[in-house]
Amino acid sequence: MSNQATLPCRTSLALAEARVPRYTSYPTAAQFRPVDEATYRGWLRKGVRPSDTLSLYVHVPFCRDLCWYCACHAKPTRSAGRIGAYAAALHAEAALLAAALSAHAGVSHLHLGGGTPSILGPDGLRELMGVLRREFGLRPGAEIAIELDPRVLDETTAEALGELGFTRASLGVQDIDPAVQARIGRPQPAALVELAVERLRRAGIGGINIDLMYGLPTQTAAHVAASARFAAGLGADRLAVFGYAHVAWMKPHQKAIDASTLPGALARLEQAEAAEEVLTGMGYKALGLDHFARPEDPLAQAAAAGRLRRNFQGYTTDEAPVLLGLGASSIGSLPGGHAGNVVDEGRYAEAVMARRLPVARGIAVTEEDRLRARLIERLMCDFALDLGVTDPAAQQVLGQALVRMAPLERAGLVRRDAGRLCVTPAGRRFVRQVAACFDAYWHPAAGQHTATV
Repeated sequence: MSNQATLPCRTSLALAEARVPRYTSYPTAAQFRPVDEATYRGWLRKGVRPSDTLSLYVHVPFCRDLCWYCACHAKPTRSAGRIGAYAAALHAEAALLAAALSAHAGVSHLHLGGGTPSILGPDGLRELMGVLRREFGLRPGAEIAIELDPRVLDETTAEALGELGFTRASLGVQDIDPAVQARIGRPQPAALVELAVERLRRAGIGGINIDLMYGLPTQTAAHVAASARFAAGLGADRLAVFGYAHVAWMKPHQKAIDASTLPGALARLEQAEAAEEVLTGMGYKALGLDHFARPEDPLAQAAAAGRLRRNFQGYTTDEAPVLLGLGASSIGSLPGGHAGNVVDEGRYAEAVMARRLPVARGIAVTEEDRLRARLIERLMCDFALDLGVTDPAAQQVLGQALVRMAPLERAGLVRRDAGRLCVTPAGRRFVRQVAACFDAYWHPAAGQHTATV
C-alpha cells in the first residue's frame, strides 16, 4: 500500500528530499555548544532524584573493518592494546560518573553500542559488566542490550553474552543481496546471519533486533523487500528500516560509495514502503517512523498503550528519566540538559585518566524546551496530539506550530479532528517535517540533517 500516493508527486518528492532533524532528542545535537565539566557535574548532582532509574549507553567505537555506509563514530582496528586501553578508560569513566551522581534507583536499561562492542571479547565484556554492576547497580529485570556484527559473532562470545544476562541483541544486516553488499563494503553471507541468530537463541538471549537499510547504491524495492522477508523469516522480534544518509563531506570513507548509483527520492519512498508492506503482511506492527515489532513484543505493546518513547538510540520502551552516556562521542540526557562526550578517542582517555569527566558539548534544557520535547516525542511516537490543552505555555507553542504547519495541512499530511492533531496515513513518512514545526531552533536552510525519507 502506497502511503504517499494521495500526495501530489512533486510535493511528496520535495518533502522527501528536505533535510530535517531525526528528533531523537530535543533540543537536537545540532544545537549543542561547549559545556564545561562543572556544569555537567551540576546536572549530575542536582538533577537526579533517589527514585529515578538510570539508562546507560556505553559506546565502543571500534570495528574490525569500517563499512562504507557507516555514519557512526566508528574506527577500524585490530589492535588488542588499543582496545584494552579504551576499555580501561571506560572503567575509569564509570567510576567518575558514579561518584558524581546523587542517589538513584539503579539501572533499568543498559545499551552497548558502537562500532562493534563485542570487539572487547568475552573477558573484556565480563570486566566491563562487572564495573557497571558495581558502580551503578542493575535493577531486577533490567534490559541489557548490545549491537553486534553477525560476521564476527563466535560461539564463545554468544555464550558469554548469555552468561552476563544480556536480554537483547541488535544485528546489522542492511541488505542480503551480495551485489549491494559489495557496493557498501560489507560482504555478509545470509548463512552467517542465520548462524548468529542461532547462537544467540541457544545462549538464551530472548530479544533479537535486525537493522535494515534502504537507499543504498543500486538497491531496488525488490532488494529491500527480499531483505525484509529474510529478516522476518529469522523470527526477529523487532526490525528497524533506516534510510541511508550519504554525508561524505562529514564521513570521508563514504566516498568509496559511487554517489551516482544512489537511488533518488522516489525510489527511496518506494523502498521504504516495500519494507513496510512485507513486514506488516508478515504480522509485524509498524511503529513510529521506521520500526516494526511483533505484536507480543514490549515495544509494540508500549506503542499500543501510548507509552512508546524515543531517545538517542531511537524508539524504545525506556522510561528512565536519566540517560548517561559513557565512552567517546556518547550522548546523555538529564533533567538539566543534554551532554556529549569528547569525540576523539585519545582526548577522551586522557581526560578520564586525569580524573576529569570527558564532557565536551551539550545544551542546558529550559522549561519551554521540555514542553516542546514532550510534544515532539508524542508526535514521533503516536502521530497525534491533543489540542485541548489548558496550559497557557502549551497553548502558545501549539498555536505557533499550527501556523508553521499550514502548508503541511493543505498538502494532506496532517488534519485536525475532534480536538486532536493527527498525522494522516499519507503523512507518516514525513512526520519529521510535522515535528519540525514545534522546533524553535530549526529553520529550513539548516543543511546538517539527513533527508526526510
